[in-house]
Amino acid sequence: GRGRRAQAGEKVMMGAFLAILRRDLALSLGSGGGAGLGVVFFLSVVTVVPFAVGPDLQLLARIGPAILWIGALLASLIGLERLFAADVEDGSLDALTLAALPLELVAAAKGLAHWISTGLPLVVAAPVLALMLNLDPPAIGAVVLTLLVGTPAVTFLGLIGAAFAGAFRRGGLLIAVLVIPLAIPVLIFAVSATTSAVTGPVPFGTPFRVLMGLALFALVLGPVAAAAALRAARG
Repeated sequence: GRGRRAQAGEKVMMGAFLAILRRDLALSLGSGGGAGLGVVFFLSVVTVVPFAVGPDLQLLARIGPAILWIGALLASLIGLERLFAADVEDGSLDALTLAALPLELVAAAKGLAHWISTGLPLVVAAPVLALMLNLDPPAIGAVVLTLLVGTPAVTFLGLIGAAFAGAFRRGGLLIAVLVIPLAIPVLIFAVSATTSAVTGPVPFGTPFRVLMGLALFALVLGPVAAAAALRAARG
């Protein structure tokens, strides 16, 4: 009856979601970008800033979380300009629009693939790079935890800029202009949570809960807004 048809429809949608996820992961990891380029950019930012600041280890430890987060934020934007542009150019987006999977879930699958290939390696690399900034173990743990929660928010907010860049054939500058202002609250509460874990006086949980709320908001807003932008461009 209806229950079986609903289950069959759910299986079809889940299969389509996983197929898009695997396809985008393969494209991202096999195109010379993705994890390697993002981590190299992240390493470059973290390496250059201490030369500019100087050899003051206490100052580096104090501003280290902000340096790591700024590097991760900028590295997360790498590759976003091609997230929808390639599908628009070769006609794949039209086929995806006509598929059983809603365009919002298509955007969510592409965003998840981008985070796995670009954002997750940044989280893994962060503890090693944090040692270069003289961060102690509590600060390193807080940075990794905030990156694990906050980088998906940056990626899914980036879907909005990626959709506009792909639909209206604009470059990466449009993504930076649209996404960085949206990501500033994520940056503020992530750095606040890390600072609170080390120096206080505000408990770590207070800004971290706000960060989790922003991440959940971005996970919903990003795919919906990206799908709306793509529909508007096609219409």
